[in-house]
Amino acid sequence: MKTYYLKPPNISWGIIFPISWTLMFFVRSESAVDIRGILPGVMALSILFGTTSMLSVTITFERKSRSFERLLLAPISLNLLMLAKTTGAIIFGIINAFIPVLFASFMVNLSGINWLTTFLGVVFIAVTSTFLGLFIAVSVSEVFEAQTFSNFFRFPMMFLCGLFIPISNLPALIRPLSYVLPLTYGADILKISINNVGIFQPWVSFSVLLAFSFGFFMISTRNIKRRWIY
Repeated sequence: MKTYYLKPPNISWGIIFPISWTLMFFVRSESAVDIRGILPGVMALSILFGTTSMLSVTITFERKSRSFERLLLAPISLNLLMLAKTTGAIIFGIINAFIPVLFASFMVNLSGINWLTTFLGVVFIAVTSTFLGLFIAVSVSEVFEAQTFSNFFRFPMMFLCGLFIPISNLPALIRPLSYVLPLTYGADILKISINNVGIFQPWVSFSVLLAFSFGFFMISTRNIKRRWIY
């Protein structure tokens, strides 16, 4: 906890930023705010920033301090080692997801939500986002580089994945980009489970997220073997 969770980049991007976004959307204003309508987007955004920030900090700091090389001496496979390293970020992302739910519960009625599908969606988004963060972390050498590279993926997802702007409202030229971003499918699961509105069948979204997770993880471990293990 002292080593990673309280690092400045993780506090600013992984903790303060999701909470700030939550309060920004949920704060009462002169016009009515459809809190339940934007809840899936805020949850997905909280997971994305929490997990990617966590991995950017942990992996990059350990590589810089060369403590990661000591972990490689453990008598376990590299895949198992990386699964162990990423589990903390996955749990961190899951916790981040329910911070907006906590705020929303004081403002609107959350009855009728399919909590099982919501939880599974949160877990799948957290896993996919974590492995995306792993892919980013093993591609750079400094924390500030990891954060900058993360924003290359995160900020387009905020506007192209249907979190707050429906994909059907996007210009036809950039609409196909939405369907190649994993958060589109994660947000769609949450929209179906919370508001019964979605584009894809849940099994399609779960399958796509599983494929993205597997792809990011395999590419990341291959990069570690090629660039970090001599």
